[in-house]
Parts: sequence; structure tokens; C-alpha cells
Amino acid sequence: MNGLQLAELFYTEQCAPMLRRSFPTLMPRIAAGLVGEGSECMGFDDAISRDHDWGAGLCLWLNDDDYAQEGDRLAKALASLPDTFQGYPVRASHANGAQRTGVWRISDFYFRYLGSRTLPQTPKAWLTIPEDHLATATNGKVFADPAGEFTRLREALLAFYPEDVRRKKLAARCAIMGQAGQYNLPRCLARKEFVAAAMAEAAFIEAACSALFLLHKRYKPFYKWAHHGLALLPAPAGEVATALTALVQTQGGFDQGGELKVALIERICTLVTAELHKQHLSSATDSFMLPQAESVQASITDPTLRALHLMLG
Repeated sequence: MNGLQLAELFYTEQCAPMLRRSFPTLMPRIAAGLVGEGSECMGFDDAISRDHDWGAGLCLWLNDDDYAQEGDRLAKALASLPDTFQGYPVRASHANGAQRTGVWRISDFYFRYLGSRTLPQTPKAWLTIPEDHLATATNGKVFADPAGEFTRLREALLAFYPEDVRRKKLAARCAIMGQAGQYNLPRCLARKEFVAAAMAEAAFIEAACSALFLLHKRYKPFYKWAHHGLALLPAPAGEVATALTALVQTQGGFDQGGELKVALIERICTLVTAELHKQHLSSATDSFMLPQAESVQASITDPTLRALHLMLG
């Protein structure tokens, strides 16, 4: 049983009965679920995850007025539930979700990850939010939300970036893939600048992962889980994930493995380019990613976004 399944069972068998008994008039306005930081919120937790801050736990979200009136009492009631469930520890619950689980203001939960209590209203606002923050704000599962207030903003975020913002971010990722992977990595290898080569490879990997999430309209999670999440996306993400694994596992280090690394990068760029063409995002035919980036950026309708530096996104 993973942490998300455990949390939902804990809600059904322990938390919901308590809410019906002690908060009958408030319960129709309480949203419950497990969303936020931690591998269990993405369903990625494993045996290694259980060494800290893991167990049965959940979030309860209230509107501002209900939180002001009942937040403390609700937090105490949640904390009074048994400290073990189904043989697993129950995670400590805190007011305002200070330790990831507990009772939150809805507005505070979204402010924590978006820097705003409302949906981003401008392209600039969207661009200032890190992708992994958006992934964190929309992962996990909502077990109950009778009033729908928590879910309304969640669903608006899950609808993904406005299309021009998506294209701007894709253009930037393609440009970095070309600059770091196709251009600078081979040059660093030729100079035997192996630290710089490692940094170029890392920049390429980060950009390639982000590009695949953007192509499939999913927010890229925190870097620790980006490759794991990539393998779960539709094609060609799985093939890219496999190629990235081969890229970092090439034997002999940069000195002896350089040619294979360059070939793997070209394969990844070819797969991303094919998907750009499939989605009619680029008309460039060049195998270098910089022309692909320029073509994607040229397709942006918002002149302010289109005028931004190619690598800004």
C-alpha cells in the first residue's frame, strides 16, 4: 500500500466518521485529500521513502471564514485520532499544514506554492511560478470536496498553462537543449573540460525533461522525480527516459564515452523534434534545436511573450 492509498483509507475509516460526529455543520464545507510535498503525494513513494515523515495522514482545507472560526478546534480533533492506523504510524497533523499534513486555509495552501491566492492572471505571473511548484499544488488526490472551493482552483491549474505560455517555455527548453547538449557538451569534451561538460549535460537533461512534460501538458515535478515521472508519460517520453538513463550510465566517463553521449543527445533531440512537428509547434527542418526553438517562439501570438529572450521561460 502506498502513502496515497493509506491516506484515503485513513480518511474513510477514521477522519470522516470523526467529522460527521464532531463537525456535522462544517463537514459540507471541508475539502479533504493528500496534495503537496512528498513522494507519496505523487504516488512515487517506496520503501526508502518510509525513513522519515511517512504514514497515514491527510490535509483538510477550509475557506478563510471557517478556518478563522473552527481551524484550531478542527486541528486538535484531527490530532486526537489514534497515532497508528493499519499498523502504520499516523503523521503528525498541524494547523496551517506546517508539516505537510493537517488543517489548511485553502488560500494559504495555494499561496504557498503559487505566490498568489488566485489563479495567475498574466503570462508573466505564470512564468514566475516554478514548474515543480505547480506540480506540487496539483498532485495527489482530493478525497472529498462537497463545496468545491478547493477543487475549482485545482482544476483551473490542471487545465495547464495558457498556450502562448506553454510555447514560450517550450522554445526556451529547446534552445537550452541545443546550446547545452548539442553545442557546448561536445566542445567541453574536446577541451577536456569535464566539469563544464558535466554541467552542460545536466542542463540538457533538465531542459529535455521539462520539454517532454510541456509537450504532454503536465507540470514537471521536483527534479528528484522528473525522470521517474517522465517514464510514465505517453510516447516518446518513455524512449527519451531510456536514452537519458543510457546517457548518464555511459561507461568510462566523459573522456572515453563522449561519442556515445553525443549520439544519445542527438537521438533525444530527434524524438523531441518529431513531437514538435506532430503537434504543429515547429516547422523548422534543421536537426539543431535552436532553429526548432526559434520556430516555436515565432508561433506565439502574444507580442510581449514573442519578444522575450529565446531562453527566457
